[in-house]
Amino acid sequence: MTDIPTPEQLPAVLAGPLLRRLEPGLVTFWLVGSRPLELSLILESPAVGLQLHVSLDELSCQRLPIGKHAVLHLIEFVPDAPLPTDCLIEYDLRIQDGAAERGIADWAPHLLYGGATRPSFVIKSRLDRVLHGSCRKPHHAAADGLLCVDELLADAQDKPAERPAVLLMTGDQVYADDVAGPMLVAIHALVRRLGLYGEQLEGAVVNNSDELMTHPASYYRREQLLPAFKSNDALRERFFGGVEKPVFTTANGQNHLISLGEVMAMYVLVWSPTPWSLIAPQMPALEPAEAERYRSEEACLQGFIAGLPKVARALAHVPSLMIFDDHDITDDWNLSARWEETAYGHPLSRRIIGNALIAYLLCQAWGNDPTRFAELLPPLHELLATASDGWLDCAAQDQLIDTLFRLGGWGYELPTDPPLVVLDTRTRRWRTERNLSRPSGLMDWEALSEFQQNILDKPSVLIVSPAPMFGVKLIEAVQRVFSWAGQPLLVDAENWMAHRGAAHVMMNIFRHTRTPGNYVVLSGDVHYSFVYEVHIRGRDTAPQLWQITSSGVKNEFPRRLLDWFDRLNRWFYAPWSPLNWLTKRRRLEVVPRVPDRSNAGERLWNGSGIGLLVLDEQGRPREIYQLNADGTAPVAFLTERARNRGQA
Repeated sequence: MTDIPTPEQLPAVLAGPLLRRLEPGLVTFWLVGSRPLELSLILESPAVGLQLHVSLDELSCQRLPIGKHAVLHLIEFVPDAPLPTDCLIEYDLRIQDGAAERGIADWAPHLLYGGATRPSFVIKSRLDRVLHGSCRKPHHAAADGLLCVDELLADAQDKPAERPAVLLMTGDQVYADDVAGPMLVAIHALVRRLGLYGEQLEGAVVNNSDELMTHPASYYRREQLLPAFKSNDALRERFFGGVEKPVFTTANGQNHLISLGEVMAMYVLVWSPTPWSLIAPQMPALEPAEAERYRSEEACLQGFIAGLPKVARALAHVPSLMIFDDHDITDDWNLSARWEETAYGHPLSRRIIGNALIAYLLCQAWGNDPTRFAELLPPLHELLATASDGWLDCAAQDQLIDTLFRLGGWGYELPTDPPLVVLDTRTRRWRTERNLSRPSGLMDWEALSEFQQNILDKPSVLIVSPAPMFGVKLIEAVQRVFSWAGQPLLVDAENWMAHRGAAHVMMNIFRHTRTPGNYVVLSGDVHYSFVYEVHIRGRDTAPQLWQITSSGVKNEFPRRLLDWFDRLNRWFYAPWSPLNWLTKRRRLEVVPRVPDRSNAGERLWNGSGIGLLVLDEQGRPREIYQLNADGTAPVAFLTERARNRGQA
């Protein structure tokens, strides 16, 4: 690694702060500095007489160096007395710089709204207003839905009651497997600029991450970097070629991230404008077709970069909770037992998945539940401590990855009102043993039993399932046909109904006599938005269920294809259709809500943005909106009767 700048040439803070889990007894932040920072936290609320100024010691601020000039700061502040709820609390993170002390207004003025001298947050006593969304692909042509969050917060700065209680990121916060050429060039520039730690690569054409960045096939042709010996021919075909969809991502996966440094650089670049000011990416030598693709992706990426100051401002003002889906790691992650057998059976693919999971732990999981994931930080400290020469210890890295693979799930629960249950639908799969190529269930029997215990006897629960529990029947039928034909990878056959056992257990949970409450399921994944009300047939006293899907934040479904799916689904699965009795959920009545701006009865809304859910005191949806990133008016999802009244 060459041309590493000195710390004095870099800003103290490279990314953040991101406001993460927020409760009366806990305030957490995620921040990346160019060096270990001596920080103090200020919390003030004149309306209730709150005034705290505390120095953050090693217990409340863990510092993990991820490069020579990049240090991750995980801040966990536990106040002596509970913080007040439902009021505005201003905060500041002040950096001690010699005799001087600088606040956010000095080192990150782009994080402040007009007229404010500090960022602020509100700890809600109830989850009354919830933002949610998934699938944020930087180089997609659509606008960034997180800009809707910034606009909403700007309008509610001095109105605590109108502030969202939480932003739920329900999957694909980053696309480690679908990376634009200009983004990968920027990632490599940042890796060099910050001296992010390198690593040795076993089973690859290149020996280490430095050689990876300089190899002629590093851009748009990374499939050539897989080992080429004969015993790996089947693996090579499954990963990047052949008739099946590649294990490592979509048709745009030629720039799949590999090293830990690449994935960490990606997180910093998608959450902060600052690192973009430190690099000057230049298009490398490419073939004409690749150069044309590069320029097209670069044009889309410029709009994404332009919006990052507002995105960073939003993430500094609203608490965010996250869960992975596949693209945070790799496309079709753990789709089937055959996929797992192939991907985990080779040292390179195992390392690629493991690196993405390490980055997920550092950048997403810890902030969801600092207490639970704290036990994983000591081995991380040990791994990073071995990199004083700029290189990670290979054995220690693989050992940490093995530990993460054995972790008993990444889901979590919050004791909010209503309670929040976030499901891990990726690492605790119900494998189909008779046919290893058939899709696995999204959760196994044990995980589903734990989920049931978390919701039994509760009057209301807010559930995050990255993939919709109740999806579009026609699309699920198409996926089922491809699965029967032995090609589930071709159509992303990942839905709750794809595995008979998981589907029946999940539906029986909601049909249980001790689940009489209100259950709202928030999902993403599918790149379109919809709302279903779900009723159990033949039951007078039964739970009320809502499936609310918002996707994508910066992604969309092919418009013409979705229009056809929507239309055909209404024809084939109308209430009178006998096809309904061939589905696994025939004992359930699924009633779609209609977007108020639909023209011909469409049930599905296609457009990037963010979902806004307003809950009443019983945890039932009062209002359901999709905020559109293109600047058009929000879309409200209404019952047929309410929509018809509005048109009368």
